[in-house]
Parts: sequence; C-alpha cells; structure tokens
Amino acid sequence: MDSALDTVTTSLAREQAGEPPDLVEALAAQLVADGACDARTVERGRRSAADTGQRLDAVLLQLGLVSERGLAQALATLFQTRITPADAYPEERLLAERLSARFLRGARAMPIAMDGQGLVLAMADPLDRFALQAVAAATGMAVRLEVALPIELEAAFDRLYRDETETEDAEGGEGEEEGLEEDAERLKDLASEAPVIRLVNQIIARAVETHASDIHIEPFEDRLRVRYRYDGVLHEAEAPPPRLAAAITSRIKIMAKLDIAERRLPQDGRIKLAVRGHEIDFRVSTIPSLYGETVVLRVLDRTSVVFEYSRLGLSEAVIGQLDAALQLPNGIVLVTGPTGSGKTTTLYTGLLALNSVTRKVVTIEDPIEYQLSGINQIQVKPQIGLNFATLLRSILRQDPDVIMVGEIRDLETAQIAVQAALTGHLVLSTVHTNSAAATITRLRDMGLEDYLMTAVLRGVLAQRLVRRLCTACARSEEAAPELVSRFNLDARVPAGTRPLLWHAVGCAQCRGTGYKGRLAVAEFLRPDPEIEKLIFAGAGDTAIEQAAVAGGMVTMFEAGLAAALAGETTIEELTRSLRAEG
Repeated sequence: MDSALDTVTTSLAREQAGEPPDLVEALAAQLVADGACDARTVERGRRSAADTGQRLDAVLLQLGLVSERGLAQALATLFQTRITPADAYPEERLLAERLSARFLRGARAMPIAMDGQGLVLAMADPLDRFALQAVAAATGMAVRLEVALPIELEAAFDRLYRDETETEDAEGGEGEEEGLEEDAERLKDLASEAPVIRLVNQIIARAVETHASDIHIEPFEDRLRVRYRYDGVLHEAEAPPPRLAAAITSRIKIMAKLDIAERRLPQDGRIKLAVRGHEIDFRVSTIPSLYGETVVLRVLDRTSVVFEYSRLGLSEAVIGQLDAALQLPNGIVLVTGPTGSGKTTTLYTGLLALNSVTRKVVTIEDPIEYQLSGINQIQVKPQIGLNFATLLRSILRQDPDVIMVGEIRDLETAQIAVQAALTGHLVLSTVHTNSAAATITRLRDMGLEDYLMTAVLRGVLAQRLVRRLCTACARSEEAAPELVSRFNLDARVPAGTRPLLWHAVGCAQCRGTGYKGRLAVAEFLRPDPEIEKLIFAGAGDTAIEQAAVAGGMVTMFEAGLAAALAGETTIEELTRSLRAEG
C-alpha cells in the first residue's frame, strides 16, 4: 500500500512540475488488461475526455463503456487493495468530530475502520489525491485505502450521515437555497453514474421492445415501483433498489431537460431517443408525491403508429359517417371519450385524409403527440397565456380551411369554435363525455346556446378502446345461458345457431394476458331534424340517444357485442372498458 501512496505523491509532484500524471493512463491499461474494455473503447473515451475536459475514467463510466464494478476492480488492482465488501461499512459513524458529512460526501469517501496501523478509508475515487491527503491531515493518522462501489457507498451515507448532512445544510450560513443547490448537484452527479444511466436505459428499452404505451415510476416508503401499461392495463415489472429512486428520477429529468432542483412542482418535458434503431419520442410528466416524485413516460413510437381507420378497428358504417362529416365545407365534428380512448389518433387519421395542397390545415394541441407532415401544428403554452381560445382567435386571421382544437374545455373556446364554423371553417375537436348524446348536455352546461349547436354540429363520434384477443391462443365456447339472456345474443346470430363467445387464454406472444393490441368500438351521432328538435326543447342525453338509435345509430355497447361475437374481443373486456350493465 505504501508503494501506491508513493505513486500518488510522485504523480502529484509531476503534475505540479508540469509533467502529465500517469495514474489515469495506468488505470486505462489495467482496464484493458482486466478485459473490462478494449483499446478501441479507451481511445474513444480519450477523445471524449479531450473534448469535455473530464478525466478519462469518468468519461468511460458516464458513457457506459465500462461497468462500475469493472472500474472498481481495476482501481483495486492498481492500488493493490480490495473492493470494500457491502458488510464492511460500519454500524456507526467514525471520527464524526473531525470529518464532516459534507466533506466526505463531496470526496465520495468514508472511514470504515481503525486499528493499530491507522485508518481504513473506502473511496469511490482513489485518484482524488487531495481528499486522501486531507483525511490524513485532519485525523493525524496513517490512511489505508480501499475501493468503494459508488452505489454501496451511497447507501452507507444514507444510513449513517443523513441527519448530519441535513443539519449542516440548515446551518451552513448560506440558507436554504445553498442547500438545495448542493443537493441538486449531488443528484446530478448520482444521475450521471453509469449504473443509473444503464438502469434507466434498460427501463426505456424494455418499454419500447415490449410495445408498452406508458412507463410509471412510483416511489413508496420501502420500495420503488415500476409499471408498464400494455393495451390500457398496467403490469408491474421487477423493481429497482429503492435507494436509487432519486437518482433514476433525476436521470430522466436531465434527459427531458427539466429542472432537477425543482421537486415541489409538477414538470413536463420530452425526450427523443434512438432505441434499437427506432426514433422514439417520450412525453415526460413528474409530480411530487409523499415519498418523492412520481414519473410517467408516454411512449410515442412514430414508426409503429399507422393512421388508418382500418387499423383503429372502427366499423365500416362509422367510418362512412365520419368521412361524410369531414368532407363538409364547414361545421364542427367532435370526438368524445375518456382520456386514453384514442380520440387524438382518430382525429389525426381524419386530418391526414383532409391534408392536401388545396387546404390549409392548422392544429392547436396540448401537447403535440405526433408530428404530421404538411400540417401546421401549434403547441399550447398556458404559462405565457397561450391557451386554446387565444390561439384559435389568432388562427382565424390566417385563413385556414380546417382547424383542429385539441380539446374544448370552456365556453370561450366553444364560442370561438362555433364562430369559426359559422364563418366557413371545418373545426375538429374533442370533448370529455361518456357518450355521443352526452356531448350535447356537456356543451349546454358550458353555456353554449342550443340554437348554435344545431347550426354548426355536424357529428359526434364517441369511442372506447378494448383489448383485442390474441389470435394465437384465444378459444371459443358456447355462450352461457345467463349471458345469452342478459345480452340478447340469440337475436345477434343466424337463426338456429348457438352464440359462440371467445375467451382469453394467454401465451408467450401476448405475455400471458390473452390479449394483443386494441381496437376501437364507437358510435356516431349525426344530428337529424328529430334530434335538432330535441336539442331546441332542452332534452337530456337519454332522450337524444333514444332518438339517435331510432334513427339508425348503433351504440358503443352494441358495436362491442358485435366485436365479441366476431371473436375480436371478449364480453369481460367489453364490460370492463364500457362499464355497461347490459
């Protein structure tokens, strides 16, 4: 060990004399000798280090070119010592009166034992000569070096030094802001560690490879939960260590260009990555919770999204009615349903059908989910007063032919949309209601007059997404008499045949769920003279729906039953998604 310290001292003297230190190069050679990386990788890291001004080993680690343990093993070999075992960290703080928690955290070093030969110091960065010499000077003891794995060292700090660090931050003389700034810097450093980078990359890559639509990362008191949403249903994945919760959140926030020091307010951002050769966008949302920040990433894979009605699963009758409404020169066409029911995808499909050289198409969205070629898309920014109503009013001055408003949320937006429709524009938008008929009631509740609704409303499409049966493992059997009676299935099949219903089984192709992909079940309400009379009379949604059905509208639940009898989905999935009672 003395020879290693002599090497450190000699290297420091050379550096002060203007000669380049040789320890980093010795470490690089050791990494190659250990098989932790090859010479080409080292050369790549050397070029990056020259560009960034960072040390070679730090660059190799941050880029994920060497593992944390591989680097620690090379350091241990170079300094002729061992990697500190996880159970070697002390139960109580050592030399707390001489070595402050803030200094030790900054130096990434911890005293772990004392004996007749001096002090044993575990260091994540043994090349930090200043920290090594400062510990020796502060304690007046001979120091023996061991190499610490950063994750295990951080866990020991959280266990032993948390209270002292918080006290020092509170009494540091610079106030709370300095403590927050230093804590943010520590989180940034922790998020830049190779294991955290690798873990976040694995979480993201798994979501893309398994075609998840969302990633949910949720911290709790004793665990960190990671869940993926497949076909609208959440599935829990193997959980990372809870001690990495802050580091994982910080890494995602850095990737999304969010403020990692702000942990009290919600934040939104985007990440654009190439995953397995595909350009993927991720919409990131963070919200403070009891035990940290919950993070949700919406996976937007442009390569896997096809804007075609046939892929959505809409029936031919509904597609025909929607197309007819979209071909009208003016008016309002609405798509309604809860969050995650595919409203935006349906609108995008309609917009692309309308997009041509002869039409100017403009969208106002919050947020812009997919970029559509040839269409002017505008992002709402409420923080600077750029909301749906303000943008819609301004867009009308640019003489568009077709306008898509992401959502009609208030009377002001509804009134400007109506004005646009009355002045010769086709307006597409969404509303959050449970059925097509309920949209009339919702607009009325906003304060929109009945006569304006009848003047501009050209059609309302209400839809839900239900999971498709996996074709590899689905099985059919005769419907139980109770189901036949409850849903009147006899009337939906040819006379003399027994209704068949399909059931989810589960196989490797569908991750054992029995379902693979989703399809839309929808109803389309077109205001005819009878419905317009009911709207004028102030009728409720039940009366309006009954009139629409009498006029030929197929309800969502009826469309869903037809899909279940066709073997595309199941009765169970239908009742889960539509919450219908039959």
